[in-house]
Amino acid sequence: MIRSMTGFGHASLSSQGYRVSIDIKTVNHRYCDISVRMPKEWMAYEDTIKKTVLRFIKRGRADCFVTIERDSASNKSVTVDWALVDGYMQAAEQLRQKHGLTGELHLSDLLKLPDLLAISEQREGNDDALADLLVACAEGALAELNGMREKEGSHLSEDLTVRLTMIEDLNVEMKRYAPEVVREYAVKLRQRIQELLTDQVPADEQRLAAEIALFADRSNVDEEMTRLHSHISQFRQLLGSREPVGRKLDFLIQEMNREANTIGSKAGHIEVSGRVIELKAELEKMREQIQNIE
Repeated sequence: MIRSMTGFGHASLSSQGYRVSIDIKTVNHRYCDISVRMPKEWMAYEDTIKKTVLRFIKRGRADCFVTIERDSASNKSVTVDWALVDGYMQAAEQLRQKHGLTGELHLSDLLKLPDLLAISEQREGNDDALADLLVACAEGALAELNGMREKEGSHLSEDLTVRLTMIEDLNVEMKRYAPEVVREYAVKLRQRIQELLTDQVPADEQRLAAEIALFADRSNVDEEMTRLHSHISQFRQLLGSREPVGRKLDFLIQEMNREANTIGSKAGHIEVSGRVIELKAELEKMREQIQNIE
């Protein structure tokens, strides 16, 4: 079953005195691009989350939002940068002496100064337990995400299968009309030559046959139609794969479009040309859908 590259997953878990919530949103992307946003004090676990995401997602952009709340009382502590306090006090005294300033430096003034106070939080539990909590929560969010991506992928697969059948039918119709190309050319060529020649001068049948044979060789599209049929078969097989196939499908669409262009340029027949236009229109719709497949 193919997967879409767009989806959303959420999970929440509580352990080690923390409540962890993770939201993961994915959108289209040519490669696999993972972004993690989490509190600064937990940034050491960013790589752990990325590795977990990579086990579930092979292509697309994933934005992971991690929030942490304490289940128990806060373990935060405030520390004072005494060296910086002394520096501010000395600077204030120097300003007073140099410029003859008056007034006193109060506690409320010091508390407004930047970087004097630092707030830190003591984590409960060991690092391995915290990492396990994050991984378990991320796995829950990713499972929900992939469930949504597979559901959307199922809809995409159904639509692509319908369009693939239409392309297959068009290829069969073009095969049916292909022999008419040479026959119509032979009739028109013979009529044209006869119009140019006088009634007393018969057409050179040998040269006429050679010209028709040359045209038949130039306008033959059997190889292109055979390759198109092969691409259709490969495309159908890939739709049933559980591996990421978006890039392969995109390549096949390009090849199918190339064959359609060649058929249209070589077979100058109104019925064939009409089928080529329909075929290319369906291929374009399929190409747009494929841009959302992992």
